[in-house]
Amino acid sequence: MANYYSDYPELEFHLHHPLMERIVELKERGYSDRETYDDAPVDFEDALENYSKVLEIAGDIAANIIEPNSESVDLEGPHLENGRMIYASKTFENIEAMKKAGLTGVEMPRRYGGLNLPITVFTMISEIVSAADSSFQNIWSLQSCIDTLYEFGSEEQRQKYIPRVCAGESMSMDLTEPDAGSDLQRVMLKATFDEKENCWRLNGVKRFITNGDSDIHLVLARSEEGTRDGRGLSMFIYDKREGGVDVRHIEHKLGIHGSPTCELTYKNAKAELCGSTRLGLIKYVMALMNGARLGIAAQSAGLCHEAYKEALAYARERAQFNKTIIDMPPVYDMLARMKAKVDASRSLLYQTARYVDIYKTLEDIQRERKLTPEERDELKRYSRLADAFTPMSKGMASEYSNQNAYDAISVHGGSGFIMEYKSQRLYRDARIFSIYEGTTQLQVVAASRYISNGTYLNIMREMLSEEVADGFKPLKARVAAMVDQYEAGVAAVKAHESQDVQDFLYRRLYDMNGVILMSLLLLADASRSAELFGKSANIYVRMAESEVAGHMAYIREFKAEDLEWFKAR
Repeated sequence: MANYYSDYPELEFHLHHPLMERIVELKERGYSDRETYDDAPVDFEDALENYSKVLEIAGDIAANIIEPNSESVDLEGPHLENGRMIYASKTFENIEAMKKAGLTGVEMPRRYGGLNLPITVFTMISEIVSAADSSFQNIWSLQSCIDTLYEFGSEEQRQKYIPRVCAGESMSMDLTEPDAGSDLQRVMLKATFDEKENCWRLNGVKRFITNGDSDIHLVLARSEEGTRDGRGLSMFIYDKREGGVDVRHIEHKLGIHGSPTCELTYKNAKAELCGSTRLGLIKYVMALMNGARLGIAAQSAGLCHEAYKEALAYARERAQFNKTIIDMPPVYDMLARMKAKVDASRSLLYQTARYVDIYKTLEDIQRERKLTPEERDELKRYSRLADAFTPMSKGMASEYSNQNAYDAISVHGGSGFIMEYKSQRLYRDARIFSIYEGTTQLQVVAASRYISNGTYLNIMREMLSEEVADGFKPLKARVAAMVDQYEAGVAAVKAHESQDVQDFLYRRLYDMNGVILMSLLLLADASRSAELFGKSANIYVRMAESEVAGHMAYIREFKAEDLEWFKAR
């Protein structure tokens, strides 16, 4: 029987990364839960065994329930009845399977009914679910919205809502509005305090809300009358049981058909303030979005691998000119690049997840006790690394998933354009990944300060100082040369006096930065397991060299006056 975890040893490899021991030690607070909970691990090895079992279960459900249901879900999609969203019939089967397996609220502490899983393990489940059906991953993974409530809500709110999510209730984050897409400072859904009922009331419209008819919503709304910027926005909790929100419309989309994208009308809806007023956008949504971007990176990695798997299977069977097409250089070149992109995406994804795990858990510990000076330094270091790596992971993985989905159709030839083949659905589903939760262009903006202040360059130099296996030292030397080119590219861009020119060229630096970081990460992975990653490391470094050289030539020859050629007329 197929299993989306045990069939892919690359995932188990990332589960056993050296940083996991520190992550588990922090997450389990010295394994103190073993005195209270029967399912709590007693040591690191026990914890990893528990995680493997959870991943096995997720892999089984993904391969044998969610994936077989995916075509039916894509064809049926959700629909609207009397102001309520109704999932596709097979989506209910998927939800029930995940609930029965206890795979809801999995990151939450055991005292609330969760499994206390590290973010890295949650991210692996996300990838597994996405490989089976990326539209269902949207529904399932939104349970991670509870992280923001856990982090910023009151203990009373934690006790009220977290056990419900752990029991299987759904969540959504209601941010976007018809006149406020990426520019969330323009959100105008109104929040007013009801003195008589001692609660907040929400009125207005939200648009493009994924899983918008969920049980528990986190809502960005304008609480400060007369304001028009981000400082007037707060975060609220809306409970569907209270009523006051209807689904006005379900979007008909190019892909991810199983994931309902709703337009919502709030009519005097009762809500609770989460945290403090005025911090909704500048603090809480930033935390929410960073988690969502990691989730999209996982979603992208899952589909990226599935597209490669579909292309590989077809190439092994399809014969042309008296031989299977997998033996033709143009095809095996494409397939090798696809696999290298899968492995590179995962390397960056799980490195990012591990950084997030450490700093988020230290922040949580800080709410319980004072951190030691060493822990404070550790928190600062990993918080900065996570902040730098998240826009890289989301942007690069989402772009690679689109490229692999495109190439999967190319390998299939004309058959890939036919609806009976899965590759067309992967292609349609992937297109949104580089758009929602911040377009790739916005990921470039988020990464630009780490480019300009030298953070990424310092990370590269630090990674270059680490040893690699002898067989990969020649590749490491080639990556070192790319780092030198990147440093020169950053200096050349910063030398331009025009901010518009710098902003225009930052995308080239972002792409250079991404392929160099992933080259270094793949070399580290290949040094630990040449069998799993040696081939991809060799292929990817060559791909990266070509890309870095191209971007460097572009930057070197670019003149300020050239910008006029690109401006829309």
